[in-house]
Amino acid sequence: MLYDAASIERHFDAYLDFVKPVEPARIYGRITEVIGILIESTGPAASVGDVCNIEKNGKLICRAEVVGFRKERTLLMPLGPVEGIHPGLMVAATGRPLSVQVGDGLLGRVLDGLGNPIDGKGALKASGTRSAFSSIPNPLARKRITEKFQTSVRAIDSLITVGKGQRLGIFAGSGVGKSVLMGMLARNCRSDINVIALIGERGREVREFIERDLGPEGLARSVLVVATSDQPALIRIKGALVAASIAEHFRDEGKDVLFLADSVTRLAMAQREVGLAIGEPPATKGYTPSVFSLLPQFLERAGTSDKGTITGLFTVLVDGDDMEEPIADAVRSILDGHIVLNRKLAHRNHFPAIDILQSISRCMSDVVTKEHLMLAGAIKDSMAAYKENEDLIQIGAYAVGTNKRVDNAIKMNEPINGFLRQARDTASTLEESLKMLGEIAKVSGLVAAKK
Repeated sequence: MLYDAASIERHFDAYLDFVKPVEPARIYGRITEVIGILIESTGPAASVGDVCNIEKNGKLICRAEVVGFRKERTLLMPLGPVEGIHPGLMVAATGRPLSVQVGDGLLGRVLDGLGNPIDGKGALKASGTRSAFSSIPNPLARKRITEKFQTSVRAIDSLITVGKGQRLGIFAGSGVGKSVLMGMLARNCRSDINVIALIGERGREVREFIERDLGPEGLARSVLVVATSDQPALIRIKGALVAASIAEHFRDEGKDVLFLADSVTRLAMAQREVGLAIGEPPATKGYTPSVFSLLPQFLERAGTSDKGTITGLFTVLVDGDDMEEPIADAVRSILDGHIVLNRKLAHRNHFPAIDILQSISRCMSDVVTKEHLMLAGAIKDSMAAYKENEDLIQIGAYAVGTNKRVDNAIKMNEPINGFLRQARDTASTLEESLKMLGEIAKVSGLVAAKK
């Protein structure tokens, strides 16, 4: 049987595709030293970010990632427990970085920091794979933020309005209602898909968040990536990157994605642990330079593209409620706004404990009407007037009639606080929130009634 040139070339290409993955010879390195979480080996030839297999007698013991080089030694960090690793074990390069499975089959699933299922529901039904590393869109390919993103939380939708593709930080100390607020957002927001990264959480809190805060309806349209505090530092970092890659996949399909990451502070701590292990000098309050390099690379992965949007909400733990600590300050400078949770409000049983006067959405003016902006400004001005004179009011030293602005603030204080309080199992549409706020302002005479 004779074949023409095109047919021969087609068959030859098919054979080439078949034999390309075959390794005619495997080049191994050998572990020379293990110090804490750092593994040193002589070889193999690999690049920073590549995954390597640590083997004993041809059996896989652990996977590790190349994190740097020291003279002629390769520095690796394990992607799993270090028990059983010792000098002399063989190290084989895979020639590729960590990848994650993606697709609609991930919805309703709970994954570990490497993208493997941990919910007992069987194997993932994925439609493809994607690198865990960043694929930040070209700045000029990002669409402007022009549409509102409805969270169904009254305080946010009315006074700190978020736009589709915006990135905000949720700044809070421990025990101020951060997880409850995240559950409300994931359960009630108007997104197509939620991707939630729980980084450095206590193991006990994961199931509580899924069953109590998120609920079955929230889980059904969410993908959870969990890397608890007992996991190695590198897995905690990878958990955040894996979640970001999954969110990017859905954005590239034209979806509006809500990306919740809890918390950026624990991600920074994990990166500090890695940096110190490979010899980076501590720079700002013990944080290494690579921490401040990782933050924008991670946070910039959310946002708009020419296909879809990722609206990013990133929690930041503030030690001692100090908003000026290094991580909080760095994150605030990168994001498009911040929501501050106030411990004093939480102590008054005011939930969600959002401090409106300390919070800001830098994109609010681009996504709301002038009437909405004026109404929100009037309410905030009233809240500011009350706060400036709160001490005098509380001890009875303020005389009503002294200042009309303060008089109105006193009249509106309780109605505004009642409006801002919201039970975790309730949701309000944006229209309902604005109508309620407008009625409060109308009754007080602060602004004229608006339809």
